[in-house]
Amino acid sequence: MNRRELLSSGAGVLLGSVAAAPAWAQKYPSGSVTIVLPLQAGSASDVAVRHMADRLGGRLGSGFVVENVAAAAGLVGLERLSRAKTDGQTVAALNNSIMTILPHLQGKNIKVDTRKDFVPVAGIANIPTFFAVPAASSIRTIQDLVKLAKSEPNRITYSSGGVGSPQHLATEMFKSYTGTQLVHVPYRGASQAALAVATGEVQVMSMALSLAQPFLPDNRVRLIGYCGVERHAQFRDIPTLQEQGVKNYDYSSWIGLFLHKDVPQEVLVVLRREAQAIADDRDFQLQLIRSGLEPWPRNADQLAKIVEGDFQRWKKIIQDANIQNA
Repeated sequence: MNRRELLSSGAGVLLGSVAAAPAWAQKYPSGSVTIVLPLQAGSASDVAVRHMADRLGGRLGSGFVVENVAAAAGLVGLERLSRAKTDGQTVAALNNSIMTILPHLQGKNIKVDTRKDFVPVAGIANIPTFFAVPAASSIRTIQDLVKLAKSEPNRITYSSGGVGSPQHLATEMFKSYTGTQLVHVPYRGASQAALAVATGEVQVMSMALSLAQPFLPDNRVRLIGYCGVERHAQFRDIPTLQEQGVKNYDYSSWIGLFLHKDVPQEVLVVLRREAQAIADDRDFQLQLIRSGLEPWPRNADQLAKIVEGDFQRWKKIIQDANIQNA
């Protein structure tokens, strides 16, 4: 069932009521749980994780607090997670950029192995992404962007949440696929990067829908192309990048929950069950959609396969495109 049907009919995927945790599981959590997110507050991933944290707290009867550790493209957050106790009181919220892209850009600087040191809990959300420009920009289509970038190399600036961020990689892919030269302007997070577009500080950004939403009603930002392979259900008038001549372009970003590999098995069982029940819940999915996100209820096995597939896919993309850590 697609998102349009979910919104219009109120029907969604619901696996049914999940029984209360058995008595032995009541030991978890034993107090407030910290969800470490190595991304900025207000980012698309942050919105999704906070929705999940609120519901986990309600189901498990203990507070789930999101701690944003946004520095060095996620490296500081990973370091924070590597030092945490492995009792399950610290949970990792990691996106595809940190799990499967950063290791290829910052391999020597990462002190953990993202695929070996973390085990998947559940997928939360997919993040619809558009290329966006200031509303006053003369750039109205992807073709306009390509034409201008080729006529004036290194004149067009693009913002991102930092080196290795989803916005950075999505735009570097664009540059590689179109043979254009754009100037990267990294900010301390995706929220500031989006604001830079709205205020005209930079000329373009690969922007999550949730970040663009505040700027759309007053026409401060204009969306010019969707990064997926099919048009977004809520923006049918905006062509994909592929439709606008960027052959084979397909970028998407996801966010999920993970735990350290050394957490007790009973903790892993409880958190997987509860997080999956929330991800499958119709009301939660509608909440994500209203926030500009796509429901992405992947279970632990599915998430593990996606992580491995994305790791290999991005390794090839980064090597082929010669994307540099800069």
